[in-house]
Amino acid sequence: MRLTCVPGDLTVQKVDAIVNAANSSLLGGGGVDGAIHAAAGPRLLEACRALRRSELPGGLPVGAAVATPGFDLPARWVIHTVGPNRHVGQTNPEALASCYTASLDVAAGLGARTVAFPAIGAGVYGWEASEAARIAVAAVAGHPTPGVEAVRFVLFHTRMYEAFVAAGAQPEQA
Repeated sequence: MRLTCVPGDLTVQKVDAIVNAANSSLLGGGGVDGAIHAAAGPRLLEACRALRRSELPGGLPVGAAVATPGFDLPARWVIHTVGPNRHVGQTNPEALASCYTASLDVAAGLGARTVAFPAIGAGVYGWEASEAARIAVAAVAGHPTPGVEAVRFVLFHTRMYEAFVAAGAQPEQA
């Protein structure tokens, strides 16, 4: 599996699936979650509400992943995952790694060959950039997923991009 990183906007990536750093309600929020909901259009919120009414009445657990269509995004699917929130004592690196591995498993089940991730947990959930990057790169590199050919980390801030490069993700040529 090819593992790269680029600075930029996750919502414009031309990949099979993008991963949303969601909150457990799946009903939108700020940061990456808000940007994805805005770019995907109102049908994404409708799909997330349907998930809450059916298989996820208590919300999506930390480290789990679930997919919806991408609607108005260039990506066919959005894979939602909930990172651990360090501010409320969720400090287990394995929970953060699970966000990546569970998302890859969902991607493989969908038949996605290309997947783009943000830096899960590194925003308002308080994971320090270098630790978040190290966990993310190790989790993806150590979880070969049949059918998934390429994973791209798409980082909005230069500091985060540099952390992912330092952790071993290969810079992708624009």
